[in-house]
Amino acid sequence: MEKVFERFYNLEEKKNTFRNKIEAKSISFNYEGIEILQNIDLSIREGEFIVLMGPSGSGKSTFLRLLTGLAQPKEGEILVNNISTVNFLPDSAVVFQDYSLFPWLTAEENIILALKKKLKKSKTKKELQELAQQYLELVQLGHAVKKYPGEMSGGMRQRAAIARALALGGDLMFMDEPFGALDPLTRIQLQDVILQVNRDQQRTIVFVTHDAEEAIILADRIVMFTPGPPGRIAKVIDVPFSKPRNRKMLVESQEFIRFRNEILSVMNHEIFEKLEKDQVIQSYSQGI
Repeated sequence: MEKVFERFYNLEEKKNTFRNKIEAKSISFNYEGIEILQNIDLSIREGEFIVLMGPSGSGKSTFLRLLTGLAQPKEGEILVNNISTVNFLPDSAVVFQDYSLFPWLTAEENIILALKKKLKKSKTKKELQELAQQYLELVQLGHAVKKYPGEMSGGMRQRAAIARALALGGDLMFMDEPFGALDPLTRIQLQDVILQVNRDQQRTIVFVTHDAEEAIILADRIVMFTPGPPGRIAKVIDVPFSKPRNRKMLVESQEFIRFRNEILSVMNHEIFEKLEKDQVIQSYSQGI
């Protein structure tokens, strides 16, 4: 794996300087008259692994999309490297839930397209094919190099999308539940790949998941969203376990169980509070 990564990245230059990579300031977002996000403030440090958690409808994916610059907030400002996303699209790799592969290109060709975009020095066709093969092997898709997206299962397409995101390079990655369609073993293997990318290349990663265990394994900090609409940040929680994390020892420890319960408790508290509030509003409306 290091052979692929070290070929294109000077890892010494990517050491964490702890400056803010992303700053979201007083972000609100509306869609068709519905307030989806309200008053979101969040700073993300360079090289940090941030996980966004919360129930469905809390605005996590919307917030992720705003961070990419593909959509703009109604109010507030998002800065990446101190530049507003109003003025430019951040140099980043994005993995959405819908795979977003080019259906007329094979898995290999999708990766080569990303490589051509990022590599400053021209490569021969054979060199590009070899690199694409290596990235696909990282996600256990070495056997599917010549397959088109329509010939692959949903899990295979998602792995190809992750390989393409890795090939795009850049020091910023956005991932929206990228492992949801994968079997447990492949999910664990790709979690380890992403952790190595974060550690060795100091890429800043923002990752959406509903899985508390996955969040704890991956994150430096977990950003908990309230049920929406509108979604707000309920709490930002530091993960107290040092990296690299021994998965087996960690998940079997009492400290892990207590911390996972704390994460779930925060989420459940916000859900119950939302339900109670909705019931009060409904009861009031029926009395009119």
